[in-house]
Amino acid sequence: MPEMVTVPLADGGLIDVYVARPAGEPIGGLVLIHEIWGLVGHITDVADRFAAEGWLVAAPDILSHGGVAPALGEELFALMNSDDEETRTAAQPRMREALSGMRAPEYANWAVAALRATVDWLTEQPGVDDRIAATGFCFGGTYAFLIAAHDDRVRAVAPFYGTAPPADRIADISAPVLAVYGQRDPALIDALPAVTESMAEAGVEFTAVVYPDSAHAFFNDTGRRYNPTDAADAWERVTTFLRSHA
Repeated sequence: MPEMVTVPLADGGLIDVYVARPAGEPIGGLVLIHEIWGLVGHITDVADRFAAEGWLVAAPDILSHGGVAPALGEELFALMNSDDEETRTAAQPRMREALSGMRAPEYANWAVAALRATVDWLTEQPGVDDRIAATGFCFGGTYAFLIAAHDDRVRAVAPFYGTAPPADRIADISAPVLAVYGQRDPALIDALPAVTESMAEAGVEFTAVVYPDSAHAFFNDTGRRYNPTDAADAWERVTTFLRSHA
């Protein structure tokens, strides 16, 4: 059954974490990191889906600390995914203002520490042992890369359209990586050759899957870029990959 738990941080703070539990013994613990919209309904639904696959899933709310609570994230998502271009354009200044907190230099350090605290919590849960993996989407894909670089307890990582860290930080990744992209996502696709080269130089087991007909955020079935065919294929690839390394 899904639940919300409160996880303590090293700085004395707390974060809320959505937890989805499997029906039986977990195959491992999975850190699921949300998109730039925060811990919204789409992400809790994905957490439930991973739990049905056998994972004990912990999806921390790391964006409220940056100023975007889930209710605001849902509202911004609806505006930015409107079919009306004028509505999307008018919402952009509000979007930039709402996300200004997570662009502060100290935010990334806080977020990585919060994710490590989530890993701490997972390792303490019955049946998980040291079988820890991470995945995330967009903003969360970027942080999935980062938690793998900062915490060698993560044994597999599957970022969806995330920005990889710089080469010196890639060298700290010890887990195998399956990275998922849409070809119609120019910034990430243009950077992919250099990322692939850096991964190879660092000795990271890195696989990139690129879907020719998809754009950024193609996995989100509540958004206007959703591609059901590619999303289904990505789900099969990621669940198989994560299970094989649990």
